[in-house]
Amino acid sequence: MDIDGIGYLGVRELHALYRARKLSPVEVAKAVFARIERIDPTVNAMMRTTPDQGMDAARRSEHAFMQREPPRLLEGIPVTIKDLQHTKGVQTDFGTAILQGTIPDVDTPCVSRLLGAGGMMIGKTASAGEWGWKGVSQAHISGITHNPWAKGLNAGASSSGAGVAAACGYGPLHQGGDGAGSIRMPAHFSGVYGLKPTHGRVPNWPMSNNDLATHIGPLTRSVEDAAIMTQAMAGPHPWDFTSLEAPPQDYASQLKAVSMKGKRIAYTRDLGHARVDPEIAAVVEQAVKAFEAMGAEIEEVTPAWGKLGPELVRFFWPATFSGRISALPEFESRMDPGFVAMIKHAASFTTPQFMQMRLRRFDYIQQIHDFMEGYDFLLSPAVSVAAFPADRLQPAHWPQHEWDWLMWAEFSYPFNWSGSPAASIPCGFTPEGLPVGLQIVGRRFDDLGVLQASAAFEEARPWAEKRPPLAQ
Repeated sequence: MDIDGIGYLGVRELHALYRARKLSPVEVAKAVFARIERIDPTVNAMMRTTPDQGMDAARRSEHAFMQREPPRLLEGIPVTIKDLQHTKGVQTDFGTAILQGTIPDVDTPCVSRLLGAGGMMIGKTASAGEWGWKGVSQAHISGITHNPWAKGLNAGASSSGAGVAAACGYGPLHQGGDGAGSIRMPAHFSGVYGLKPTHGRVPNWPMSNNDLATHIGPLTRSVEDAAIMTQAMAGPHPWDFTSLEAPPQDYASQLKAVSMKGKRIAYTRDLGHARVDPEIAAVVEQAVKAFEAMGAEIEEVTPAWGKLGPELVRFFWPATFSGRISALPEFESRMDPGFVAMIKHAASFTTPQFMQMRLRRFDYIQQIHDFMEGYDFLLSPAVSVAAFPADRLQPAHWPQHEWDWLMWAEFSYPFNWSGSPAASIPCGFTPEGLPVGLQIVGRRFDDLGVLQASAAFEEARPWAEKRPPLAQ
């Protein structure tokens, strides 16, 4: 088998080859580490690899298959972990010079579950800026993580390395976190699949600073792999009081259990306020027609709640990071200038102002849920722009601001606050050959529905065979 091709195999394919003794977990781990060594100097997706941990896990899994023991869900499957997640004994920098060199003494729940299910940790992937504050794949401590379709361009963030790793064939499963689009944006820019499950589906610890808006989920090259990875991470956990009581489902076995025929699907071009570049809008509009061809009932909508989002997010995004302002005297020169400007902007916010805005946000969330009761799914662009230079916060043809990157990500953060499941799935390319993502949003708790709709679109519009130039 082609060694480079091993990193593109999915979970089911790998398990079939293991059972047939045509490939071993040790061979796979070695192949993925070799691929990273060859490709990563070009794309910079990895903060560090973990060959000792990965090879130890590979040998344990190989023994299990040789002894024909019942394999665990992820037995012998390569996994990467975002560098914002605690990994016991493995350096975790959290995207910031303030914590650079931290060696956690515990695994966060999603990590312990992935490893406990047999996953082989290959390494830690890059995140964007201090605590993943921005949507651009560049950090002061690690430099640019390059878009795999064009060097120097934004690969999305903050799960930038995870998206690039998925696109470049560093194995099938890549853990991401999403506080305002940080799974869906990298999926859009790198041309892979990203799922933000319902809030609480996958336990999150330690609790993020952004007021219960962060979700843990997968970035993969197939919907099936995302379904399997979600199952491995899901379920209640005592460390996360917001985690859902429901046990994880076997999502992968149910992907084709329903048809899109007769589904009521809302489609919004701009949420009533968002600026969208024409080449993105054109690709997404064609993608929506695929659901229409499958028999879904499509209704173009302009949600009344849409225009309420911009004022709220430009208050809460700075406000929830403002607790880091005490670090400025010592670390300001080693921090992202945009991050510094943002938390200084929030320094004048008051507690009464925060609580008043919070009440407005809860009303906004209720309006989203009321709206979704009328539809099975909502479709929209995942992001308003194609990849642009990663040394900028905004494309050159957009309004400029010292910290506001959210202007091109207006479609994602509403569903962090609402806790709704939402995915970005590749739906085409711009004339310049850059990927475009279609966002699929479901009702709260309907993670299976979003995965099923994604699988239906994936079957109608296959994309996973396309590999980016920098991964060759």
